[in-house]
Amino acid sequence: MNEPSASDKTPFLYVVVCACGVAADVGRLITAAQERRWDVGVIATPQGLGFLDTAAIEEQTGYPIRSAWRAPGDPRPLPSADAIAVAPASFNTVNKWAAGISDTLALGVLCEAFGMGVPTAALPYLNAAQAAHPAYRRSLDQLREMGILIGSYEPHRPKAGGGADSFRWEEALDLLEPRLRARPPSQR
Repeated sequence: MNEPSASDKTPFLYVVVCACGVAADVGRLITAAQERRWDVGVIATPQGLGFLDTAAIEEQTGYPIRSAWRAPGDPRPLPSADAIAVAPASFNTVNKWAAGISDTLALGVLCEAFGMGVPTAALPYLNAAQAAHPAYRRSLDQLREMGILIGSYEPHRPKAGGGADSFRWEEALDLLEPRLRARPPSQR
């Protein structure tokens, strides 16, 4: 039996989910990725986990949702990532990630992915008051300098609970796919 070549390998996407109002709709990104022939695993921030229907997502992906570090010697529940989509990316996660803070599994994965050269896209979801904070702009600039692809979502009005209709889940894939195709075959 022939082994599949690196170019035939189904790419594996980590979807990092933060505690945001749109997080419950992450199945839309998972579906879009699967339709584009990605295999998907979800990593949630501890607070983001509460926004998810874990049973539905685990059934959809075929993998457990990760939110905490595994114990030494435990098997890895997810394959290595070929790419990562942080969707939705919260104000908190964007700022901690840019600062190199690794106090959750999700942030640890993101900080390490930079050093490993894993293509990563972030789709921030936050309100305009949060976006006005100077740390947020600096954090986005830092992430861009690191090669992180940033989505185009425009922050919604504070206390409006809006913006879900204009959150483009598929934008993460649109940003990542050209980057993944540009990698040498040995890194795919």
